[in-house]
Amino acid sequence: MISEDPLRTVLYIDLSKRSFWTEDRRDLFEQYIGGTGVAINLLQKECRQNANPLGPDNPIIFAVGPLTGVFPLASKTVALFKSPLTGNLGESHAGGRSATAIRMAGYGAIVIKGASETPVYLVIDSDKVHFKDASALWGLKSSFTVGRIIREQEDGAGLRTIMRIGGAGEKMVSYACVITETYRHFGRLGLGAVFGSKKLKAISVSGRRRIKVENPKTYRELYKEVFNRTVKSPAMKKYHDLGTAVNISPLNELKALPTENLKQNSFDQAGGISGESIAEKYLGRRVACSHCPVSCIHLATYREPYASEPYFYKTTMVGYDYELIYSFGTMLKISSPEGLLKILDEVEKYGLDVMSTGVALAWATEAQERNLIPSEGDVNGAKLRLQWGDYDTYIKAIEYLTDQPNDFYKALARGVSYASSKYGGSEFALSFGGNEMPGYHTGPAAHIGHLIGSRHSHLDGAGYSIDQQNLKEPGKSTPENIAKALIDEEKWRQILSSLTICFFARGIYDIDTVLKTLSVLGYKLTKDDLTRIGSEILREKYQFKIREGFNPRNITIPKRILETPSPHGVISEDTIRKGVESATDLLEKL
Repeated sequence: MISEDPLRTVLYIDLSKRSFWTEDRRDLFEQYIGGTGVAINLLQKECRQNANPLGPDNPIIFAVGPLTGVFPLASKTVALFKSPLTGNLGESHAGGRSATAIRMAGYGAIVIKGASETPVYLVIDSDKVHFKDASALWGLKSSFTVGRIIREQEDGAGLRTIMRIGGAGEKMVSYACVITETYRHFGRLGLGAVFGSKKLKAISVSGRRRIKVENPKTYRELYKEVFNRTVKSPAMKKYHDLGTAVNISPLNELKALPTENLKQNSFDQAGGISGESIAEKYLGRRVACSHCPVSCIHLATYREPYASEPYFYKTTMVGYDYELIYSFGTMLKISSPEGLLKILDEVEKYGLDVMSTGVALAWATEAQERNLIPSEGDVNGAKLRLQWGDYDTYIKAIEYLTDQPNDFYKALARGVSYASSKYGGSEFALSFGGNEMPGYHTGPAAHIGHLIGSRHSHLDGAGYSIDQQNLKEPGKSTPENIAKALIDEEKWRQILSSLTICFFARGIYDIDTVLKTLSVLGYKLTKDDLTRIGSEILREKYQFKIREGFNPRNITIPKRILETPSPHGVISEDTIRKGVESATDLLEKL
């Protein structure tokens, strides 16, 4: 790495003692590059075995990589923690300005330890950390309001990131998220609940450092090459034009689009909430993460008339993408685009992970249909009967999920795995290792990947992509082949996430491009080195999961995925179990 690169500096913050210090960890960044690789090593050291995910012993690790602020698309911050939803590794990636702000503040990683006795927010301004009283912010349910107040209160506009929680994080909903720059999120696995357990309402980070490369001419030429490949790439143009919402129509036609809690594999009214339809009628803006020329973040314009003045409208910008349309559109059979945008705005306000929330409400709707929760779904004597497509009732249920006014909503706030263990209905609870299902019923590879994934994300190993490739070559769909393809892809993704490159750009940053960009920054690595490092990082993550009780051989397979046909037909339990077994063997040999 560059000799004076501040990336090697790790900032430690102890909320219990209200103290902070830095350590030079050049060794970690040289051995594991940055991002996920550095973060998992810090987490192993700082998180004691069997720590309570909502206790002071559970640290939060943020990490960025050497390409952040230097090359396009290295715009993600990696967060690692022990997940309150699964009880093992929590990993979540977010864009916005977070990565650039941390890098320009002079840090490669931030470790937050302990817990505050009173509400607090942190202001990290280059060499200083300020512990600010957040008593006046605590109790504000809206993440929008929290962000707006801190924006006006603190310096650094344009260069800073503001990560914050809404009401769901304060109430420690197991799948509460952390919002950054309003439209980006550390979404999955409950980082918002960990913030809430520490009484940490928000973190603002800003910095103005510059990074000097050793050979500016070579750097400029390579930067131009990467930039041009990005803006001229058909794959990246897809993300710019319609975003991931473009996937609704093809997955619906493929009969791989989970609908009505996966009772169905397609939605007969998907056309009204497709990426094309929403863009045509509601698209208001495209915005981008810092240092990204793609602008894949799509914001719809939602107009709502004021009750007393019918020709005056409140206009709201609402972010949307494929997973959001899946989880609150097709899973709940909401076909009204206005209703969909209205409910997405509510979820954003409270700070809930959209995928988990949508799957939880889908399970709750079916559980009510089957009379598994005859009265405990009611609040203060008022019945709240969830019905497919009824977005106004779902909006009320989201408020209850956050406030948890009775035992039923307290259980649902811990995820569908826990709720179904208490009320029944585990056979249609779409939980994979404790985490709710992402929006792909493409075949066995997607589900095997969710079950064994290092962070149980659809972005682990990209099983949905393997399923679609295997449709063209059915002979490759053996459990053993699927397992090998998943693990091979996951190894490479550890390199990309250690560089904190957006996975949308995985076609731009092939292995040769990664080696060239690292060379400009002083890393002398070979292809074999990257292969070895990717395997080591994946092994470290798997070992942390095992240490905290994860056992893929004992994992529960949701029966619903074996009942509803996929594009590969009905998936057999035997195929899933053999695939999980093969993948586990490969993980144990890393």
